Amino acid sequence: MLEDLTIKDFALIDSVSIEFPRGFTVLSGETGAGKSILIGALSFLLGGKSDAQMIRSPSHEASVTGTFLLAGIGGEKGGTNDVPKTDAASGEEEAVTAEAWLFAHGIESDDGRVLVRRTLRDSGKSSAWIQSTPVTRADLASFSALLVDIHGQHDHQSLMRVPQHRVFLDARAGITEDVHRFTALYAELVEKRKLLDELNASSEERERKIEMYSFAVNEINEAKLKADEDASLSEEEGRLSSYEKLASDIDAITNMLSDNETSAVSILKQVRRDASHALEMDKTLSDLDARVESAFYEVSDIAEEFSAYKDKLVFDPARLAEVQERLSLIYNLKKKYASSPSAPLSEVLDYAAEAEANLERLGAGTTDKAALEKDAAETERRVYMAAKALSEKRKVAGEAMSKEVESVLAKLGMKGTRFSVRVEEKPGSGAVQKCGPYGMDNVEFLISANPGSPLLPLAQIASGGELSRVMLALKTIFAETDPVETLVFDEIDTGIGGEVAVSVGSHLKNLAKNRQILCITHLASIAVYADNQIKIEKGVADGKTSSRCRSVRGDERVKEIARMLSGENSNESLEHARSMLERFGKIG
Repeated sequence: MLEDLTIKDFALIDSVSIEFPRGFTVLSGETGAGKSILIGALSFLLGGKSDAQMIRSPSHEASVTGTFLLAGIGGEKGGTNDVPKTDAASGEEEAVTAEAWLFAHGIESDDGRVLVRRTLRDSGKSSAWIQSTPVTRADLASFSALLVDIHGQHDHQSLMRVPQHRVFLDARAGITEDVHRFTALYAELVEKRKLLDELNASSEERERKIEMYSFAVNEINEAKLKADEDASLSEEEGRLSSYEKLASDIDAITNMLSDNETSAVSILKQVRRDASHALEMDKTLSDLDARVESAFYEVSDIAEEFSAYKDKLVFDPARLAEVQERLSLIYNLKKKYASSPSAPLSEVLDYAAEAEANLERLGAGTTDKAALEKDAAETERRVYMAAKALSEKRKVAGEAMSKEVESVLAKLGMKGTRFSVRVEEKPGSGAVQKCGPYGMDNVEFLISANPGSPLLPLAQIASGGELSRVMLALKTIFAETDPVETLVFDEIDTGIGGEVAVSVGSHLKNLAKNRQILCITHLASIAVYADNQIKIEKGVADGKTSSRCRSVRGDERVKEIARMLSGENSNESLEHARSMLERFGKIG
């Protein structure tokens, strides 16, 4: 959940720091006070697009910082360190928690808390950090999508990503673990089919591969490479090829240290003798005398070691040629078996290991082809049956979910709206082609917001108010399975009022039992349900307009609700506001 937000020099906001408690928080204020700017700043923090015009004049930089408490670490819900997995072919993805994302990217939280910061310079360049680790905007958006959903705009909406629809439906159907087991079985089938394809390749092609892999393994093994050998050889080559300069420098060093009467050792020897005489006359010089003696022994030892190094230093052209020949061999091996000649030597060794594994698979007589075909056929049958079972459960759960969503939408002022979970089998023939890592189904949520209109993909809903209410209905249905902790609803009150607004407020309050809810609203009948209320105000100081935020409680909240009811603080509106707060929410 979002614990606090600090905004500096963003649009009309000079400097604002807000704390967000758990539960349902309403953001209210006069039209144009800056409520949308606050959500815009949060969207920017979460990886949204940036524009230098967002920076408050005359500043040169805007910054937004937020602290998040993660579920499963410092929060209440259990987490996992599973690394997120995405199937490249299908684009489908498995659910992942914020904790798992951090684990996969080598970032540690601070007792379950994570600091996210993003800045924007007037040059248009933005920078972002998670904890103290710099991240790209894409990484920031990927991580923050696991923390916050903003509804009313098309950013940060996990339910707008079609691959996630299958994940949500599986969670709703209670088959997530079944899908994990299916994925493992499917991977087993793919591996067996791959091996069969290799075995079924033409004899010439197979022999060509065996010859190619054998040559590579023999060539690399004959080289008897050692880990990081190229680095140590390069260092030795530099030393051997620079013999003359190195010998000259060592001569100069030994000469200055000990080889003449004006050398460092000779001078220190005289200093030591004089310091000893001075000590006899003044005992307070004992520390300095000891330091002089220590310096004398240290420099003498250094001089001896340099002298010994000089005695061993010889020019060895034979060794230089040997090193250069070895480096040339390693260079050629990298050109053939690594990604580039400058790649780590480990890539060559990895290629050899992979080639040996391929040889083992292709080796004549090592694999019983008939037995493998029988085994693959049985695995394919199991995959198809398991995929069929998953598909049936998805269809049943999809029908039930459609009715649930329509029922909730009717209460939210969208009576007559049709919602459908489309579960269609993937095209293709055979278990491998027809199925993917998560089954044989393509899953997508469809909706018709107006009677008589065709069902369309969820992403094609145009109205921000309608979209927010659809998201509210879906979030209500997925309350127990959706990992996102903080939901932000903007424009949710567009085109509604009366009993519908009361129903929306009630739904938000109920959803806030398991989630942190932030909601911008102009309607008092929604605001009174909130556990907390933050008022956004716009004012002028020193000739500059700025927005500020503050929590309102007690009589201040009563006055704000009264303003939302009638635009004034008359006795009647104040009494009505107090009555509504006592009935539906709390005064504070």
